[in-house]
Amino acid sequence: MMDTIKPFYFPTTVTFVDDSSAFLSNLCLQLEPNLAFRLFSSSREALHFVNERPRHGAPEEQIFAPYRDRTDEDEAHQVIAMSVDAVRNQVFDNDRFQAASVVVVDYDMPGLNGLEFCRRITDPAVRKIMLTGKADERIAVESFNEGIIHRFIRKQDTSAISALNRAVRDMQHAYFDNRCQSILDTLVTSEYTFLRDEALGARVKELFESLGIVEHYLSYSPNGLLMFDSAGKSYLLIVHTNETLRGVREIADVQGAPAAFFEALDSGRSLPYFWQTSGYFPTDGIAWESYMHPATQFTGQRPYVYAVIPNPPGFDLGHVLSYDRYLEWLDRDIQKTWSSLT
Repeated sequence: MMDTIKPFYFPTTVTFVDDSSAFLSNLCLQLEPNLAFRLFSSSREALHFVNERPRHGAPEEQIFAPYRDRTDEDEAHQVIAMSVDAVRNQVFDNDRFQAASVVVVDYDMPGLNGLEFCRRITDPAVRKIMLTGKADERIAVESFNEGIIHRFIRKQDTSAISALNRAVRDMQHAYFDNRCQSILDTLVTSEYTFLRDEALGARVKELFESLGIVEHYLSYSPNGLLMFDSAGKSYLLIVHTNETLRGVREIADVQGAPAAFFEALDSGRSLPYFWQTSGYFPTDGIAWESYMHPATQFTGQRPYVYAVIPNPPGFDLGHVLSYDRYLEWLDRDIQKTWSSLT
């Protein structure tokens, strides 16, 4: 999924496994500074850690659930409903960053070599990177071709560290591509089709980079993404198409909105965020101007109008754990654990 937009994404923890404690100690100094990781010199302990980790975030049985209209008398007539609320509420799981998304494992280890280690990982979504010496290269290629591992990196290459950092980053995204596929398939004909627009995806990626966004979640009413930087500052990205704007306009007309509101809406330079009324014009005659936000028009596969709202009201985000705080906790825990092993 090149520049499509994932329905949700958050930083995860990478597991590094090598029987050489000295190698791991040196390696962790060369990893990207914002990477969450765990170090293991025992392959069996690492395998237990990876397989025993809860699969953090909403499982599919919470996101997808059977639904039958209560007026339908045929009990066999049942569809599967998707809960966008369950997708967004993953942000309230303070253990979400602990998800074991990627393992980086040495091949030549006593007791349980890297290939057998990868075979025994029970979660098919976990991405596997094997570090190999020259003598192990044939085994790594065969394992890659069989789909047992997803990448292999030669330890002796001069660019091994940069290749490893790049592969870890790619595999973390691949982990979420795997987890999000069924959601994207479900939303293919909905008002969330903007997720599959690669041109808009490239623009959203630029927004992520400019705002320092590290995690995001599908949101609704109005449709878009709830986003966070590493310090926990929140933003709401509202995305409208011509069709969804037509719905906003029709309800505003029924509610007796003034002509000035329609002029502002039709200009494409501002969008409303009526957070108390699911994004629609309210009935109580409020000062609607204070609910308007600067907007940008963009054309991808279709025309869009989007707005980014910092610290959006309407969300109870006071207790959301930020990624920076998780990294601080993880650094302390790693130092304590690693010092007892070396």
